[in-house]
Amino acid sequence: MDFRHQGVSPDALATVACDALLLVVAGDQADAVRDAAVKRALDDALAHGEFELKRGKTVYLHRPSGLKAPRLVLAACGTATPQAVKAAFAAGLAALKGGGSRHVAVALAGAGEASAAQAEALVAAVNDATYVYRHTKPSAPAAGALSRVTLLAGKGAAKAVAQGLARGQAVAAGVTLARELGNRPGNHCTPSDLGDQAKKLGKAFGLKVEVLDRKAIEKLGMGAFLAVAQGSAQPPRFIVAQYQGAPKSQPPVVLVGKGITFDTGGISIKPAAEMDEMKFDMGGAASVLGTLRAVAELKPRLNLVVLVPTTENMPGGRAVKPGDVVTSLSGQTIEILNTDAEGRLVLCDALTYAERFKPACVVDVATLTGACVIALGHHHTGLFSADDRLATALLAAGAEALDPCWRMPLDEEYDEALKSNFADMGNVGGRAGGAITAAMFLRRFTGRYRWAHLDIAGTAWKSGAAKGATGRPVALLTHFVLSQAG
Repeated sequence: MDFRHQGVSPDALATVACDALLLVVAGDQADAVRDAAVKRALDDALAHGEFELKRGKTVYLHRPSGLKAPRLVLAACGTATPQAVKAAFAAGLAALKGGGSRHVAVALAGAGEASAAQAEALVAAVNDATYVYRHTKPSAPAAGALSRVTLLAGKGAAKAVAQGLARGQAVAAGVTLARELGNRPGNHCTPSDLGDQAKKLGKAFGLKVEVLDRKAIEKLGMGAFLAVAQGSAQPPRFIVAQYQGAPKSQPPVVLVGKGITFDTGGISIKPAAEMDEMKFDMGGAASVLGTLRAVAELKPRLNLVVLVPTTENMPGGRAVKPGDVVTSLSGQTIEILNTDAEGRLVLCDALTYAERFKPACVVDVATLTGACVIALGHHHTGLFSADDRLATALLAAGAEALDPCWRMPLDEEYDEALKSNFADMGNVGGRAGGAITAAMFLRRFTGRYRWAHLDIAGTAWKSGAAKGATGRPVALLTHFVLSQAG
């Protein structure tokens, strides 16, 4: 998609040459529309009840009088927040879908000068509207006609708009990569396939990428990770990818992504219903690789390390059993009380491995617990951290990226649930507070650096008619990483 910005006076929208003009009106400010021809069309639609200045309302007008554009879409956004503006962009694009428009010009009225956040929101809306999964579906619809989007803004906003469009395109590319990897079936996205994807990123952006095989993982001593992997015929991989945008002496930000490419639950097997969705259990891995892609394109002045422990979790004669005790890379022993609590087992060894980078901070990302879905639903990602400054930065990044998270507790009392008579800890506690006890388990491996955990079980994919990966939280993570630069 070709995204551009064009300096146009608000009273000259009718002169813009494009296939369709999308005008987003904030609040009830019809009088903010200064172009005479567009104002006539808006007033007429309001007078005849075809359009209302209420959030979510749109109207499509074909060949309106006085406009160069043969199509005009009016969309109301209520408030002028980036979130509301993004929703209006999405609604307006939906009104144009299938209409053959190749070039859409977009303008805002009543929202002041266009901002970087609004420009980024436009890119995100277009990306959502145009993404189609095709990898294993030859019958998927052909790509739509839309190939160019221009944001119309005053000259004073040109720099901010350009920055927003650039950041938006990088984030969108990362989101698309994460969605694509997440949507691929387990037989098309194995641990080896994820390793190959990381190598492709390395080649495309000049990154240092290592993909360690089972023998190398064994040599490291990652007993918890290998316990999960031992039931599968697919070999595990441990991906270590590094972006260097600052001197080597600068401590890196480290992102760790859970990469369970298919999760049966192992011996503690899951019910059959909706088990197909367990291909999405590598959503953490997909999101950190997507973030790596976005960051590599934007080239901030910082260092970033991405770690992905990836394997399947399968039952079988070699699979780990409930009650087995394994030794993690940290030397701590773990009684595996439930083999379906496998994500924390692969993550704990990766979190210990992260120590060698002497990181500025570490953020792990995982589709970790159904309990987080019960607690927060599908809007907010769960955020766990004992570091107030780190938690605040992640909350701010989520708000700025329109990819929100919500901070959950990590009180020491929750740690009691992980006690074991036969090992240093059990891998699960009781049912109550399951998302918290999972985070408490991970916390035991993060004592040497600042750490946060994002539980994306409720936000990494959608079920039902719109089933598919969302690409979250690539936007949140990218904004967070950028905030750490300089």
